[in-house]
Amino acid sequence: MRLLRRGRKPMSWSVVVASPKGEAGAQWGDTWFASDLVEALERAGQRARVVHRGGAESAAREADDVVVVLRGLRRVRPRRPATGGGAAWLLWVISHPELVEPDEPDDFDAVFAASACWSRASEFGVPVLPLLQATNPRRFSPSAAPADTGARALFVGSTRGEYRPAVRACVDGGVELALYGVGWEEFVAPSVIAGEFLPNELLPAAYAAAWTVLNDHWPDMAAEGFLSNRLFDAVATGTRVLSDRAAGMSEVFGTAVVAYDDPNEIPALLARPVDEVFAGRPTRLEHAARIAREHSFDARAAELIERAEQIRDAS
Repeated sequence: MRLLRRGRKPMSWSVVVASPKGEAGAQWGDTWFASDLVEALERAGQRARVVHRGGAESAAREADDVVVVLRGLRRVRPRRPATGGGAAWLLWVISHPELVEPDEPDDFDAVFAASACWSRASEFGVPVLPLLQATNPRRFSPSAAPADTGARALFVGSTRGEYRPAVRACVDGGVELALYGVGWEEFVAPSVIAGEFLPNELLPAAYAAAWTVLNDHWPDMAAEGFLSNRLFDAVATGTRVLSDRAAGMSEVFGTAVVAYDDPNEIPALLARPVDEVFAGRPTRLEHAARIAREHSFDARAAELIERAEQIRDAS
């Protein structure tokens, strides 16, 4: 954990998300991502809070020392005092990179992207630094639940307005699937749906107990190396993970994640003895420890703090 350097005062941080306040926002992954980042910043001696979309551009931001915008579905325009100065504004593109407008990064003091190979990164007028998504190993760990006591195959996610190919392949292939998410009644029988919503506080245990956690990406995010947060969380629990192929995935997760090229491969893969397809438990635990060490929110907070201090020292 990165503690305050001697002589450094804690900074006041706002972490801005596109999700709404209240119960509706609690179902957004971005909300929990922001909460985990805030907790990591506070462990590092900072003062931090989550700001939902309604407060992103309010006058209150002028009182912050640092504002981190987690770029999702909407653009946020930094609010700066008319007299100059004000907060250091950091943009962290964690999803939907295609929505980032050509002039958007120019508004910020530093720009990060949750990809090491985003093709648009060189097109902007400012440097874009890789900063992958992360996990909270205080919650997502192998101790969250006994292994292999839960779902044979677990998928947690909404329909996103379509019959997601990985889920379709499982249902058509007769895979024993536990499915959580909204909108699935349009596509699958009620018996397949374990629930519309799996509370985030129950997610670590669900991942740790599952025989296999399924993951997929938006096609453009897979191509651009924006690795799903689900991968970091699931691998950190030591479970088996099966995912569509994504740029940079094997470099980050190694054998902890098995990739498929066609969703129709999934039933056959899951029908084989697990030790023929997935790494054994000792290897998965080694990967879990490495992800917890290298890809925690504490590690990400340390990088953000260092950059924010550099910006404020130069101002």
